[in-house]
Amino acid sequence: MRNAETYLGIIRSRGQRGLPVDDLYRQLRNPEWFLQAYGKIYRNKGSMTPGTTDETVDAMSLKKIRAIIDRLSREAYRWTPVRRTYIPKKNGKLRPLGMPTWSDKLLQEVIRTLLEAYYEPQFSEHSHGFRPRRGCHTALREIYFTWKSTVWFIEGDIRGCFDNLDHTVLTSILREQIHDNRFLRLIENLLKAGYLEDWKYHGTFSGSPQGGIVSPILSNIYLDRLDRFVEQTLSPQWTRGKERKPNPEYRTLYDRARYLRRTGRGNEAHHLFKRVQQLPSRLLDDPDYRRLKYVRYADDFLLGFVGTRNEAEEIKSHLSTFLREQLRLELSEEKTLITHGRSEKARFLGYELCVTQDDRKHSNGRRSVNGIVSPRVPKDVIKAKCEPYMKGGKPKHRPELLEQSVFDIVAQYQSVYRGIVNFYIMAHNTRDLSRLKVVMQRSLTRTLAYKLRISQPKVYQRYATTIETERGPRRVLEVRIERSGKKPLIARWGAISLARRLDTTLYDREPVPKINMSELVWRLLADECELCGSQDNVQVHHIRALKDLQKPGRPQKPLWVQVMAARRRKTLVVCHACHRAIHGGRPTRTRKGG
Repeated sequence: MRNAETYLGIIRSRGQRGLPVDDLYRQLRNPEWFLQAYGKIYRNKGSMTPGTTDETVDAMSLKKIRAIIDRLSREAYRWTPVRRTYIPKKNGKLRPLGMPTWSDKLLQEVIRTLLEAYYEPQFSEHSHGFRPRRGCHTALREIYFTWKSTVWFIEGDIRGCFDNLDHTVLTSILREQIHDNRFLRLIENLLKAGYLEDWKYHGTFSGSPQGGIVSPILSNIYLDRLDRFVEQTLSPQWTRGKERKPNPEYRTLYDRARYLRRTGRGNEAHHLFKRVQQLPSRLLDDPDYRRLKYVRYADDFLLGFVGTRNEAEEIKSHLSTFLREQLRLELSEEKTLITHGRSEKARFLGYELCVTQDDRKHSNGRRSVNGIVSPRVPKDVIKAKCEPYMKGGKPKHRPELLEQSVFDIVAQYQSVYRGIVNFYIMAHNTRDLSRLKVVMQRSLTRTLAYKLRISQPKVYQRYATTIETERGPRRVLEVRIERSGKKPLIARWGAISLARRLDTTLYDREPVPKINMSELVWRLLADECELCGSQDNVQVHHIRALKDLQKPGRPQKPLWVQVMAARRRKTLVVCHACHRAIHGGRPTRTRKGG
């Protein structure tokens, strides 16, 4: 059997050439895939959350990997139904969330890696969701740079997309290029594993696995059919003409103005040139010119069309028919909007999109902003972001943060504000976020004043300072924690630039070009207890956070706590006996002579 890194290169090559693959299931017997998967997902928040069994990432071991591989070799692996719970959505409704067991998560990550390596080279360039080195910003950048002079936006909304993926359609798509029945049966069984809600079993007859690691890649494989339909059918059908025809009225007035200027009648020429600048140089309603652009992020897609409203309606109808007949999905009629680019604003990925029109803006003697698709921060988003920090129309203190340290409070405010700015940094109106900064800063100073029982001016006296940035000196609030022999810990509020940037990207996932084993995996492969040196059934002890080591009322820190705190690691490789002692609150063994 080839090693994982070699096989990854082979499967990518086959995917690039569109060749079928028939040996995926055999690769599941290679422990390298599971070690890599463990190194990638053990840090995830849900890794310590149990599913329908008590199993979590805690007590992970090579023995567990061998047990999974043994069941796969005998085709005896059975997926466990996920535990379903509900989390609130922004609109007040609840969204179902499934929590698989740890073994299922591990195997799903291996399957996801194999599927992504094969299908990623085949996916459309217009698909941006759940893909390496792609995200919301790459989708918005494509719109900004390539959708100039768009007339209509068609906002696509698929009703309950991920819950309604048809299993028969999905498996038929997979069978076209994966000629490995054992691997396909494994995925089919995953799709039908079901879920437990209030400890009652419910079957799953459609949709991708709830909370499953493999769900994003399966949905991309499914919706790639939509990408192909738009690119290979709709786009050629609704694209014609090299460029718009010249506007005769513009040409006539422009030539007349030049003639007047040549003959010395400058004032008349000037007034005529001003009239010319109010006219489009090309025919906006040229019947021989059409363009259709497309971009998709997960189940949200947007089309930009140059043409008439009736033609845009026809395109929407074609999309609805294809989704219903070929993918067995429904286009939400009430949410799939057709928006006029210059007079209205479309919504996509949290931004508002409109087509700019301002004949007064010139660059090098030409109108420079007309026809550009402008991404903007919606006003209601700024208002919603301000609400948690306001009461009665004024900034308020945050009582739920008063138990935290000053350092942590400042760091949390800065982290929230930085995340919002980084997401909306491509907007033309990023300066509008200064309203949010003012509200959050006043809320921060009131929270600190309330905690320290001092006035807000004294908060500034105590923590305000000036730092140097790339854009010059900036006034900030700064909290320092000095440490002997180490650099101080610093938390700051402020100094985040609102200057618009187009080169930023928040990736959905970072690519993994090679099989890189994490430091934890190498510690596990050493097969030795880091407390007593034993090699008896070595496994990994996990904790959720380092702060969990600081339990109040503990008279003396146990050895395992001292070791994890000194290493600043949330993992400790231990033998079975030491692991049981840790969970039982008993002293662990130590190395001989230690």
